[in-house]
Amino acid sequence: MLTSKRIALVAHTNKKQDLLTWARFNRELLAQHDLCSTATTGTMLEQELSLQITKLRSGPLGGDQQIGAKITEGELDFLIFFWDPLESQPHDSDVRALLRIAVVWNVPVACNRASADLIITSPLMNEAYQRHVPNYDPLSVPLDLSSNLGTLNNQ
Repeated sequence: MLTSKRIALVAHTNKKQDLLTWARFNRELLAQHDLCSTATTGTMLEQELSLQITKLRSGPLGGDQQIGAKITEGELDFLIFFWDPLESQPHDSDVRALLRIAVVWNVPVACNRASADLIITSPLMNEAYQRHVPNYDPLSVPLDLSSNLGTLNNQ
């Protein structure tokens, strides 16, 4: 991870104002990094903050999936996603998929102001950081068959 981070900013409709308030407070920190967002959220942030934001599609139209693809390609360093836990979304499956992909690829996720504050003020924000990506390929993981045999013998 480079010293300048690649950050995705996403918010559900009921959380857009919360994200905007947080982003205004952290504008100077955000200005040091490469930002991308889903369409509506990105347009709102770009207008309010006068920062350049790469805008993808709206979340329900594939924007969440585009952000997930950026994560799998190593093009994002972390995700700030103010999602609404009390409101069902028409694209809930996309939201779950995005959060799952972030966890699979060990990408930090902030889902509220407190976690976003802790991530953006971390001393690691201004340093290069080597993110460990777990290896999920079962063919490349050495198997310890002796422990499996021991388990089978005890059953």
